[in-house]
Amino acid sequence: MAIGPIRTAISIDWSKKPWEHHGVHNRWHPEIPFAATVKQGEVFHVECFDWTGGQVGNNDSADDIRNLDLNGVHFLSGPIGVEGAEPGDVLCVEIQDIQPFPDRPWGYTGVLDKTQGPSLLDAYYPEAIKAVWDFDGIFATSRHIPHVKFPGLIHPGILGTMPSPELLAKWNKREKELFDHHVEIKSELQVARLPQEHGTYAGDTISTEAYANVAKEGVRTIPPREHGGNADIKNLSRGSKAYLPVFVKGAGLSVGDLHFSQGDGEISFCGAIEMGGIITFKTSVIKNGVKDFAMTYPMYLPGPVDVHYSPARYLTFEGISVDEQGKQHFLDAHVAFRQACLQLIEYFKQFGYSGEQIYLLLSAAPVEAHLASVVDVPNSCTTIGIPADIFDFDIFPKEGPFEKLDMGTCGFCSK
Repeated sequence: MAIGPIRTAISIDWSKKPWEHHGVHNRWHPEIPFAATVKQGEVFHVECFDWTGGQVGNNDSADDIRNLDLNGVHFLSGPIGVEGAEPGDVLCVEIQDIQPFPDRPWGYTGVLDKTQGPSLLDAYYPEAIKAVWDFDGIFATSRHIPHVKFPGLIHPGILGTMPSPELLAKWNKREKELFDHHVEIKSELQVARLPQEHGTYAGDTISTEAYANVAKEGVRTIPPREHGGNADIKNLSRGSKAYLPVFVKGAGLSVGDLHFSQGDGEISFCGAIEMGGIITFKTSVIKNGVKDFAMTYPMYLPGPVDVHYSPARYLTFEGISVDEQGKQHFLDAHVAFRQACLQLIEYFKQFGYSGEQIYLLLSAAPVEAHLASVVDVPNSCTTIGIPADIFDFDIFPKEGPFEKLDMGTCGFCSK
């Protein structure tokens, strides 16, 4: 295909609400109309809101995090039809570039109020908190978490194709069964968010009948599923390729929840450096790829762009599947990872940071998390490592008291 001006397949206007747009939606459903169509091999731009649709501001208060309407998120740009894509094919999506909007060079990391939704450490940090990050080229710094600077590995948190009616029904059935099975604890633990009419948006060209179906049946965008979705893979960055199963004619590609940077796990839920931005794609179709590749879930190929810190400079913390009360769990990687994060947070308090600041930092910075072992009964072992060189002071263990610095404060809610 000849090189020429790159078309913007979907654009947004920050002066308007997300639900005033043509190519924006916040549910997965096959009856959501395509907002644009592209040719295979065509390079095109897609403009995206941040995941909240502009509900969070560049300020020092976490009131906007506390007051989020989570029935409306995530706001995705799409669906985009790809010519020639048929059910059973694999859509290859090449991410050529991602950038913040030039007039919005900032992002934020947040922890939701515990009543809004789960985060890894909500038992310890139950109230909404926030840090705002400023972008200086490829680097991020925050007035709310001082003495830290790191490059961003920009990526989409959400990238997926539209489900078929059959796949949609499967998702709703299994998630409803899970929800009903845990009905006795659902007031304390949100095991799944089921379809919710309030807050549903499916573009401004959808028919009344189709909208009613989307509001009733459309699955929430919170978890990843067989089509891709909210996987939050931080290495799905510039130069990467995602291989997504196709379930409807034209594929119906949608994208959103852009992140300037993220630590493995995105542990605070609103936990990357969330931003609005512009992503540049090129797509192609691999015919019959689902069968030929024995594909159940998406695959991806990382690009050559990465954050480069020496492995020898990552201070790494271990956790096992024994919880804070000393209760033994059987090969529970979630418990083990929580222990590793809690140990890291306690360590960094010695330098003057608050637990809230380090919790936000773990979600935003390029930390590396690994499953070390899932076979040595009864304990899984996980690790989380933080690069020492993002700090402007020495973080390594040494004898004697640590020097406590003035670390300021992150954004809290008004009382």
